[in-house]
Amino acid sequence: MTHSDTHRDSFRFGVEAEYQLADAETFRPLWHQDLSFEELNQVLESIAVDDLPPVVGLELEPPHRKLMPYAVEGYHMPAPDLSPIDLLPKGIEIRTPVCSSIEQCLATLKTLHDRLETALLGRGYALVSLSHHPTEHHFEGPQNKRRYDFWQWAMEVMTTCGPDINVSLPHELNDCIDVADLHRKVNYYSPALAALSLASPIYRGELWSMRGAVGKSIRTYRRSVIAPAIELHPQENGRMEFKLFEATNQLVDYHAFILLWLTLLLDNELDGRAHNQTRVYDLGAISRFGLEAETVRERATAVLTRSPVVLEKYGFDIGPLSVMQRRLETGRLPADDIIDCFRETGSLEHVLRLRAGLVDNADVTPYSFDN
Repeated sequence: MTHSDTHRDSFRFGVEAEYQLADAETFRPLWHQDLSFEELNQVLESIAVDDLPPVVGLELEPPHRKLMPYAVEGYHMPAPDLSPIDLLPKGIEIRTPVCSSIEQCLATLKTLHDRLETALLGRGYALVSLSHHPTEHHFEGPQNKRRYDFWQWAMEVMTTCGPDINVSLPHELNDCIDVADLHRKVNYYSPALAALSLASPIYRGELWSMRGAVGKSIRTYRRSVIAPAIELHPQENGRMEFKLFEATNQLVDYHAFILLWLTLLLDNELDGRAHNQTRVYDLGAISRFGLEAETVRERATAVLTRSPVVLEKYGFDIGPLSVMQRRLETGRLPADDIIDCFRETGSLEHVLRLRAGLVDNADVTPYSFDN
């Protein structure tokens, strides 16, 4: 076994991917008033997963009764002691078990998605990858958290969706992480990486605009002030979670998301650093202007340039980063496909159909580092 193989065997990966639901025939977007926790949970519990990797690293969250790689996502309705007794659904989350390779993680995600999609179609539902609900924009519920800010956040995220990208490093690499410095590095580079994924330009049934210009992401705009960029879980074998990427229906995007997060974690030569306030400001800018926001291209270029240097020595296939390189070069983001679709058709149905399914982009153009 080579040095790189030894390291790679001890990397761990996981993806938490949230999906909205639509009527399978009309693609009318659905929300908690159209959905039932009990019905959706019954569907999830019926899906066979025994042939997949065991649900290591997952926790049972009431009112769910069965530990599984699926969860109904939404707002927990509280008992007087604030314990959850019901859930108002906003969508469904796929949670891959902890996997020993990126390829295993993505294959598991695709299998879980396809089985979920089939099961939901039988109940008249379609899965849709949109980062913000296309028609709903506000939610209020009874206080379900002891901390006021946690309660406010629980209500805010009822209209948003997005993936969490989880990586655990080998112990010898994890022990070298300076947590305070990592946060500063993430503050500097993460808005540029998030910009490559922007995909929520629909708000209240129309294109989202500010001061007369159509924006790229109402989801990132609304989350930027309060949401963390990353969450670290040292008690869970060093799991490190990146939270800024937007929902996608392209499997290759998930591959690239993992590689970009790995690059930030492993590269000691990316020297940009910033405060939390700078990250918040930058996220607000990229939510409107995408890659045209100030210095975003330079920061994204720095990470993509360093990725092969950092990742290839550990045996990672960096080919999927060509998707991000192409977006950087052309300036065209997933949000632009949604904008064009809506402008051409004037139809939310067409937008939701565009964002349904999970496309397996097996043929990825090799990543060129000539520039």
